[in-house]
Order: sequence, then C-alpha cells, then structure tokens
Amino acid sequence: MFGRRSFLEALASTPVLSALLPATALAATKRDIIRELGVRTFINAAGTYTALTASIMPPEVMQAMQTAWPQYVSLVELQTKVGERLAQLLKCESAMVTSGAAGALTVGTAGCVTGKDPKAILQLPDTTGLKSQVIMQKSHRFGYDHAVTATGVKIVEIETEAELEAAAGPSTAMMLFFNDAEPRGRIDNAGWVRLGKKLGIPTFVDAAADTPPVENLWKYTGMGYDLVAFSGGKGIRGPQSAGLLLGRKDLIEAARLNTSPNGTTISRGMKVNKEEMVGMLAAVDRFVKLDHAAERREWDRRADVIRKAAVKLKSVESDVVVPPIANNVPHLRIKWDPAVIKLTPQEAMKKLREGSPSIEACPMTNREWLVFGVWMMQKGDAEVVAKRTVELLKSAMV
Repeated sequence: MFGRRSFLEALASTPVLSALLPATALAATKRDIIRELGVRTFINAAGTYTALTASIMPPEVMQAMQTAWPQYVSLVELQTKVGERLAQLLKCESAMVTSGAAGALTVGTAGCVTGKDPKAILQLPDTTGLKSQVIMQKSHRFGYDHAVTATGVKIVEIETEAELEAAAGPSTAMMLFFNDAEPRGRIDNAGWVRLGKKLGIPTFVDAAADTPPVENLWKYTGMGYDLVAFSGGKGIRGPQSAGLLLGRKDLIEAARLNTSPNGTTISRGMKVNKEEMVGMLAAVDRFVKLDHAAERREWDRRADVIRKAAVKLKSVESDVVVPPIANNVPHLRIKWDPAVIKLTPQEAMKKLREGSPSIEACPMTNREWLVFGVWMMQKGDAEVVAKRTVELLKSAMV
C-alpha cells in the first residue's frame, strides 16, 4: 500500500522535490540504521581515535556534502579546484584531498618515487630502476610505516646528521619525519628540512594529529617541507575518510597521478569522492575561521566540571595535561588511593563503557590515572561524565 510514509520517502529521495518538503516531514522519513543494527553509541570522552570514529562533522560540513551528492562532476576537475582553494586557505603551493593521512603518506611517497613518469607509475610496487629508499630517524619509526612501504620502498634508519648524509644517494626518494617524535630524535624539524635542501631530497612530515593549533596547517610548508600530511577527520572535523596532502606543486601533481581515478596505480583503491572533497574543503574553511580561543575555553570548562565533582571525594586527585605536539588539547586525569576506592583506573574505564549511557574514556588511561579527553564531547556530556564518574567511585569506596 502506498501510504503517507512511503510517499514522503519517495519525495525525499528526489533531490528537487525534497526541497519542497517541510523539515518536520523530512525528519519523519529518516532512519536510524545504527539503532536498527543495535550498535553501541557512547559519549566520546576519549578523543579523535579512528576506531572510535574520531570526530563528529559540524553542520557546515554535512551541508556541503549534502549539496554535492546529487550532482555529477569531473572528479579530476573537482580535485583541482578544491586543491587550489585549499592552497589559498593554507598558504601553500599546492594541496589535495586524500583518503586520510595514511592515504596521504602512500600517494605522497609514490609521487616522490615516480614523479610524473607513466611507466614508473604503472610499475609500482616494483621499484626496480627507480628511487627505492626512504630515510627516517630510528626513533621516528611508527605504526604507519606500511602506508609508506606499500609503494615498494625500503626504509633506511639513521640517527645522526652524519649517518643521514652517508645514507643519502641516487636511490633516496625522500626523507620522512614523524612530527610527534621530534623530541625523541637527534635531528629536529629545522635540521631535517635543512639537510633535505642540502642533499636535494624531498622532505615529508607526518603531522596527522597535529591540529590544533590551526597555525600548524601552514607552519611546516612555511619551514620548507616539500610535503605535509594531516588527518581530515580529527581536529579539523572533516570526513573521517579524508585527509590533506600539502606541499610542492610538482610532487602533488605526481601524487595525484598515483591514485584514483587513475585506474592502473598503486593507490587506485584509495578513492576520495566528491562528497569527501567538498566536505574537507568546508571543514578547512570553517577551521581556519574558528574562534579557537573560545573553543579552548569551552574545553577547559568541561574539564573543570568533571574535576570539581571528582575531587570532592575522599583521596581523589585530578589535574589537566596538554600533550605538546599531537592531540594538543586538554586531557583530564583522575587518580585515587586504591586503599580508599577499591577500583583500578582500567576497571573504571571498563565500567564506564558498560554503563548507560556508555562512556569511552581515553586510551591513555593506565594503572595510575583515569583519563578523559574532553574536546570531542557534545553539549551536556561533561555533566553526565562527572555524575557517572562520581557515582562509580562512590560505589567502590571502602
């Protein structure tokens, strides 16, 4: 039977006609598939972790994506136009939207290996006769190495400037720097760029989780890095499947030739469709214009709500820490005397997850501290986390 609901659903699925429907009628046709499937939802007191679906896109981003979905365009033309606008916003020579920061690592590496040579692009991951080595500091090796070595290159580890200069040669495709590891390495950002220029080797910095502060979006290209990778779905709050590759025009052009929509490429499967491209542009446009000071004050307020409630309990202590590089945002830490509260922080984390509403605490939680990341919370979440935490700790008191 073709009733009112099916009629509204049919109209809502037609782009032109859907615009004629009142918002209340459209809302009545929306399905909550997550609820239908019985998938757990939670208050995000963790942070922008991929496994926890990172951030929630703001309305401006969703609106841009919804505007794009019913329109056909040339994907190559759109990537070009979006890249030009991104380059203007981010004060760099060139830019492209990638399939996350890991996708940026892969296509950026491929571009450094092949340049714009069609035969070389077709050949990957076979690097025979091509530049096949990437130099990294040993202390900078990280979990995303596969995004680089997937292109067929091998990573050469060094520790000192002398070792780097000795390792560099005709087979060196690029020098990769992991920004969060700068304090652990013996060569800093400035030194890495300087050596790359001296040796004529492209330098690439992975700054995936390094927004905020917003200035980082142009800091590293301004320092002279040839390529920079950022995650799109973390602090910038774009599509979780998107990222940014910024830098030298010739290398960005080479990276684009190594990925979708080009069919015979190493990164063909790392597709970025029109919705992610315009969504990422809208997210960046919003992010660079955002009142970051006001946002920081709100994060501090959330942390204070939870802290003030928790420290009223016997033996409970709390502080706020801000990681210096990646995830440079307030993290609230809570600890207590285990002789007074018979509960470990890991047990508290588990109980918060299993409660109602479910709360995900930060994976930085350890045997001493229960940690909350406050920056991805939504309105009213801090108050709920405070209440649930106090209840949980009280229930475990001796």
